[in-house]
Amino acid sequence: MLAHCREGANRNGRTYALMYDLSGLGAGRMDEVIDDWRQLRTRMKLGEDPAYLHHRGKPVVAVWGIGFNDKRAYTLDECKRLIEFLKSDGCTVMLGVPTYWREQKNDAVPDPALHDIIALADIVSPWTVGRYRSPDDAARYAEKQIKPDIAWCTEHHLDYLPVLFPGFSWRNMYGQSTNAIPRRSGEFFWRQFHEDKTAGANMLYVAMFDEVDEGTAIFKCTNDVPPPSEAPFVTFEGLPSDYYLRLTGQGTKMLRGELPVDSPLPKP
Repeated sequence: MLAHCREGANRNGRTYALMYDLSGLGAGRMDEVIDDWRQLRTRMKLGEDPAYLHHRGKPVVAVWGIGFNDKRAYTLDECKRLIEFLKSDGCTVMLGVPTYWREQKNDAVPDPALHDIIALADIVSPWTVGRYRSPDDAARYAEKQIKPDIAWCTEHHLDYLPVLFPGFSWRNMYGQSTNAIPRRSGEFFWRQFHEDKTAGANMLYVAMFDEVDEGTAIFKCTNDVPPPSEAPFVTFEGLPSDYYLRLTGQGTKMLRGELPVDSPLPKP
């Protein structure tokens, strides 16, 4: 699969990077992650490929799932060892952390070591999918969380990568509401670009390209409901199949300053 990503990126002028999602990793198995990166460096020359994503001159490796309070089997000490290894191998390290990593509450472990580990990395990316539910909620979140997060990162010489998402549903996974966080025809997604940029963000992470199980996908989807079945489907509300891809492109222009930050929601 990684080889397909590499080939596609090189063919189409795109970039790619590797992420290790540690969720589900057993205790004492961090060496397997380290060995995997060593093998990819040797066998695929990962990081040397011209299409591989670099940040501040170094290949980017993302490590997701550090500091969550959901009783993960691996420890913060193991995470620290992985980060130190990747840094020693000349990588830019991006960390996927809980929403409330800075305050160490709610979804984050209340352990001072978490801040020490984050300070070892280069980019901090708090996971915020499902943490707010409306455009106004997104505005409040940006004011209350993103601004002080950025201040903390600036003080510790780290880059900050906020996550934004188009909508949310856990219906197929857990039987919850079919449209728990509605997309509002793109308004919810677009408002996050505005609020995150206004709060001072200079990079953004869109969640996700193809994650249909949580209703966050932005890739092309049909609005035609499949034949009758017990499984409900959340559609794009009649919008063109590429609408969220185009919103992402326009949001990128806003982030770069090529569009005014108060630009209205683009028409379908």
